[in-house]
Amino acid sequence: MKLYYDVIVVGGGHAGCEAAHASAMMGAKTCLVTMDMNKIAQMSCNPAVGGIAKGQIVREVDALGGGMGIVTDATAIQFRMLNKSKGPAMWSPRAQCDRGKFIWKWREMLDQTPNLDIWQDQVEELITAPTPSHEQKGEDCKAKVTGVKTIWGCELYAPSVVITAGTFLNGLMHIGRKMVQGGRCAEPASLHLTESINALGIRSDRMKTGTPVRIDKRSVHFEDTEIQPGEKVTSLFSFIKGKSDCSDYSDSPLPQLPCWTFNTTPECHEILRSGLADSPLYNGQIQSIGPRYCPSIETKLVTFADKDHHPLFLEPEGTDTNEMYLNGFSSSLPMEIQLEALKKIPALRDIRIYRPGYAIEYDFFDPTQLSHSLMSKKCDGLFFAGQVNGTTGYEEAAGQGLVAGINAALCAGHEGSSPELSAANVQLPTFTLHRDEAYIGVLIDDLVTKGVDEPYRMFTSRAEYRILLRQDDADARLTEKAYNIGVATKERYDWWKEKQQYVDEIVDFCNTANVKPKHVNSTLESAGSTPLSVGCKLRELIARPGIGIWTVADALPKLKAILSKAPNRNEEIAETAEIQLKYAGYIEREKVTAEKMHRLENIRIKGHFDYPKMNGLSTEARQKLVAINPETLAQASRIPGVSPSDINVLLVLMGR
Repeated sequence: MKLYYDVIVVGGGHAGCEAAHASAMMGAKTCLVTMDMNKIAQMSCNPAVGGIAKGQIVREVDALGGGMGIVTDATAIQFRMLNKSKGPAMWSPRAQCDRGKFIWKWREMLDQTPNLDIWQDQVEELITAPTPSHEQKGEDCKAKVTGVKTIWGCELYAPSVVITAGTFLNGLMHIGRKMVQGGRCAEPASLHLTESINALGIRSDRMKTGTPVRIDKRSVHFEDTEIQPGEKVTSLFSFIKGKSDCSDYSDSPLPQLPCWTFNTTPECHEILRSGLADSPLYNGQIQSIGPRYCPSIETKLVTFADKDHHPLFLEPEGTDTNEMYLNGFSSSLPMEIQLEALKKIPALRDIRIYRPGYAIEYDFFDPTQLSHSLMSKKCDGLFFAGQVNGTTGYEEAAGQGLVAGINAALCAGHEGSSPELSAANVQLPTFTLHRDEAYIGVLIDDLVTKGVDEPYRMFTSRAEYRILLRQDDADARLTEKAYNIGVATKERYDWWKEKQQYVDEIVDFCNTANVKPKHVNSTLESAGSTPLSVGCKLRELIARPGIGIWTVADALPKLKAILSKAPNRNEEIAETAEIQLKYAGYIEREKVTAEKMHRLENIRIKGHFDYPKMNGLSTEARQKLVAINPETLAQASRIPGVSPSDINVLLVLMGR
C-alpha cells in the first residue's frame, strides 16, 4: 500500500498536532501518523497548559494560527495568571485542563481541518534518496527524505517529513528495579526509527523524565489540605474569543475546580530514603540526562537533605473522573515505597492509587544538527520538533511543531496565501522567528545554537527582550506574519486588526489629551494617589503606580466612550494599551537594543570561512564554529565558547 502526500508528520503529541494542523492550513496535503488516534495530544504528565514563560509560548502559538490556545480555553477547569504582582513582562497565564476533553477537542479540530488525513500506525523507517547537489554546495547534507515505512508495511511518500515522536523512541520505563519498554504507560515504544535516522549521520543520545503517582480522589482527606481556588480572569489563551465556546473563564463551558496543597512529612521522607538503594536514579540503572528544573522527590531528598518537608499540589484530571495528579511527587522508586511514604502524609493516610509514578528514558537528537527552520542539516526535507530535540513541556513542543509544520509546507512548495507560487512549485523562503519576536524564536535559537545538556525548559530569564515578548501582545508580533504565509485565517487577521485599531486609538488619546485637576482629583484621592495641582497629559496619570485606564475612565467620558466601542474585548484592549503607556520608555529602549543586534543578524557568514585554518580564533571557537556552522554573525556570537574577541576577528575579515 502506497500513499502520497506533501507533508508527513510522525507522532500525534502536542508538537505533531500543531505541525499537522499548520501544514494542512497552508494547503499542503498532510498525513499525521500516530499509534493511537484516541490519545492525540495526550497530556502525559501534568494536565495543565501554560505557566511562567510557557503561557507566553501558548499565546504565540495561538497568534500564529495554532490550536493549543483554543483547545485549552475550551477544556480549562481552572485558570490563574501567574506573577501578577510583578511587571507585565512576567505575567504568565496557566490553566488546569480536563485531560480527556482536551484530547477530544484536539481530535475534533484535526478532523475538521481541510487537507489533513490521520493514519493509525507506527513508523519504523525513513525512505530517502541521495542528494547529488550536496557536493557542489560544499554542505554536509547527503540525503533527501522521500517518505516513511510503517510496521504494517504501508509506505507513505512526501517531500517533507516531520519527526515528533516524543518519548517513544526506544522508550524504557522504570519503577524501582523493574524495567518495561514503552513510550508511555501502557503504550508501546518505537524500536527502529532511531536507527534509521542515525544511518543518515544524525547523532542521538538519551534523556530521562518522570511523572507522579495518580490518586483516587475518594481516598483523600481534604480537611487536611489547603484549598487553592482559581481566579476570575477575563483574558483567554486564544486571542479569538468565541472559538472556545466562552468569552472569558467566568463563562467557561466546564465547571471551574480548585486545586489543593499540602506538604510531605519527615516520616514520609524516612520511608523514601529507605528505598533509595532501589531507585533507578541512584543504583546506576538510569544513566541518561534528567530535568534539573522538575526533579523527582528522591532527587529533592538528596539535593535538599536539610529540608523536612516539600510542597505538593493535588490537581484534578477532569470534571468526570476521580483521578488526581500529585504535582511535586515525580518518582521512580519501587511502588510499595511510594505508597507507604504517601500514607505518612495526613491528607493521604487512606490513599488509593490508580498507578505509581515512573521514570522513562528515550532517544533525542542533537538539535545543533538543525537549521532555524528545524530542518536537518544532514537530510533535506526532514524536520524535527518537540522532545526529540531535547526539550521538555507541552508548550515548547507545540511552538516547535508549529514552526516545523510551516516550514515543512514551504519546503514542499506550499504557501497558503500564494496559490500561484504553489502551482509553479517555487521554492519559498523558510519561516523563522528572531529572539526579539517570540519566545519560540528564543527557544529554537537556543536549541540550534547552544544545544542541550539537559531537557530544555523555557524561562523568562532566557529571553533578553522580555518586555517585547509579553503575553498580551503576541498577536501584534506574530499574527500578520502568520496570515501572510497562509497559516492564520482571515478571521483571525481581522480580529487582530480590530484590536490594534482600538489600542492605537486609546494610546493616541492618552498621549494627546490634557487632564485638569477638577476632573480627576477626587478619583486620584480615592485611589490613594497625589492630586494634581496643575493639568497634565493623561499618559502621565496612567504612568503612575496604582493608576490605570479603568481607574480614570469614569471621570473622563471621552476615554470611556472609546472603551465602550468593543464591549466584549475592552478588558483585553485596555490592558494592552495601558502596558504600552506605562512602559513606553522600557519598550523603546529594548527595541533599540534589538535593532543593534539585527545588524549582526544581517551579516551572513555561512560558507565564507574555513574555520580550522583561522589561527586568529581560539581553538575552542574554531571547533564550535565548525560544529554549528552558524548562518549569521549574531548566531555565532551566541555560541558558548565563541568569545567577543573571536567575533571581532570575524568582523574584521568580513570588512575585508
